[in-house]
Amino acid sequence: MTAVEGLTDAQIALSDRYGVATYEPLPVVLSEGRGAWVTDVDGNRYLDALAGYSALNFGHRHPALVAAAHRQLDTLTLTARAFHNDRLPGFQRDLAELTGTDAVLPMNTGAEAVESAIKVARAWGYRVRGVPDGRARIVVAGGNFHGRTTTVVGFSDDRSAREGFGPFAPGFDRVPFGDAGALAAALTDDTVAVLIEPVQGEAGVIVPPGGYLAQVRRLTAQRDVLLICDEIQCGLGRAGATLCTELSGVRADLYTLGKALGGGIVPVSAVVGRRDVLGVLRPGEHGSTFGGNPLACAVGSAVCGLLADGSFQELARAHGAHLGERLRALPGLTAVRGIGLWFGCDVDPAVGTGREVCVELARRGVLAKETHGATVRLAPPLVITHDEIDLLADTLRAVLRDLSG
Repeated sequence: MTAVEGLTDAQIALSDRYGVATYEPLPVVLSEGRGAWVTDVDGNRYLDALAGYSALNFGHRHPALVAAAHRQLDTLTLTARAFHNDRLPGFQRDLAELTGTDAVLPMNTGAEAVESAIKVARAWGYRVRGVPDGRARIVVAGGNFHGRTTTVVGFSDDRSAREGFGPFAPGFDRVPFGDAGALAAALTDDTVAVLIEPVQGEAGVIVPPGGYLAQVRRLTAQRDVLLICDEIQCGLGRAGATLCTELSGVRADLYTLGKALGGGIVPVSAVVGRRDVLGVLRPGEHGSTFGGNPLACAVGSAVCGLLADGSFQELARAHGAHLGERLRALPGLTAVRGIGLWFGCDVDPAVGTGREVCVELARRGVLAKETHGATVRLAPPLVITHDEIDLLADTLRAVLRDLSG
């Protein structure tokens, strides 16, 4: 590791000796956070414009979430699913009622939720649809990001995620995102599900053409194929609705949720959806030692409580409209894509790379992260204020101006 201000030589040596370099973080060493702000080890404050890739939709240390975690820490944190616990039924009810679904399968991480949805879809295909054993296929979209397990990276077209990690599981057909015609052509009698992100986050906040999700829903319904929507990043308020598909008037058969479901405190994920689909799983066929643990359930229920009245969803819409207006007026950006309080900003190559912009933003007190070289992702906590959005936009304007020379 190169020298990073805020890390001692001893800490750098420990990281070099024991760490595995799977990330290339910005040269900032954070030690405290509250709301939309974080502080480094030297006392410098930064506006967090990434929010843990939407895991911190409610900001750092939201009082209601911290209080729920503290209360549960004093009673019971884990039983494993070998036994019942008194928090799981309430969490399942709260999440089902929030999302308007029938059943909840709790897991821990987003990738686990996606893997679980894949297993459920295949079992449903064999046991309900009558697809011959071993022939189930799932259609996915190009540019997808559903996690980093070997199954998931096997159907990715991101070379850095995929190359060198095979062989991969068969059974997936990839089509261009946003192309309903290509998706229709890919559906066969062996197709059991279509797995897509309503908006692709890691790809650069790629919003599909108008009407695309409705077309996908129509095609899957016609062929008796499950629609699985991965809302791990775009769900739970980020896009301006509890579920991003609500904005298109679409209901999926299954949703994968995560990130914000744990409030930035503990990993919490779930597959939610139709009971007749999730109900194909039998005891012993799937599980998780930590999935549905009491601490996770307490925090997850508190998250559902925060979203119940729609105020955070409204904040995402209002703040997103303001930030989008500011971003689209900035010179030095070749494209700005967004939905709710979530944006991908393509930096003009003549100005610099996304990484260079993010490094300069950090030097001036704003934290963001690049993706795919040229794109800066912005996903500040929904608790950000109007004035803080202006600070973010003004700082980005200054960075783009100064990098342009």
